[in-house]
Amino acid sequence: MIQIAPSLLSADFANLQRDVEMLNASEAAMLHLDVMDGVFVPNISFGFPVMKAISAYARKPLDAHLMIVDPQRYISQVRDCGCAIMTVHAEACTHLHRVIQQIRDAGMKASVALNPATPLVMIEEVIADLDMVLLMSVNPGFGGQKFITATLDKTRRLRKMIKSTGSHAEIQVDGGVNLTTAPQLSEAGADILVAGSFVFNSLDPADTIHRLSIV
Repeated sequence: MIQIAPSLLSADFANLQRDVEMLNASEAAMLHLDVMDGVFVPNISFGFPVMKAISAYARKPLDAHLMIVDPQRYISQVRDCGCAIMTVHAEACTHLHRVIQQIRDAGMKASVALNPATPLVMIEEVIADLDMVLLMSVNPGFGGQKFITATLDKTRRLRKMIKSTGSHAEIQVDGGVNLTTAPQLSEAGADILVAGSFVFNSLDPADTIHRLSIV
């Protein structure tokens, strides 16, 4: 079974507690929180007050994906919101190794995200220090985009890099995940799939999570 991380970006924000409790009862492995600043990506999502509200009801690990500039400034705030994993973009960090160490020192798992056009070589020197690598299979900033098929080969190459370096990092893929792309990503070596609109726009989100997890 592959792990599913539903993205709360696609939840009903007028009924956020209800949706979080639905995910608590589902087979979701973790809850994915997409934080956007309108600078690194052309959209604004939510910040720490909403993250804290989610944390108050979540019974599964919180996976914070910071699509923002200078994410290192907010490590302590992300930790204080109860997040277990903090993902920063390689493209947003001048001193990536330092940021990874700061995340770990704060007691969280450290993860680095790569945009579709960013090569794997950007994390080659830090792969052994990572708990997770997030491959964007769409350009970040908006939900409901079409899956970029080149991500499949990128996932396979990342799996080889992880194996060859002795890293224990898991591979997470975010964007365009559905019942067609999920088995392809699983075969390519992904461990965790982020799914937003495909889950929350379905008639039965919990069943959709189940069907994604058994591909």
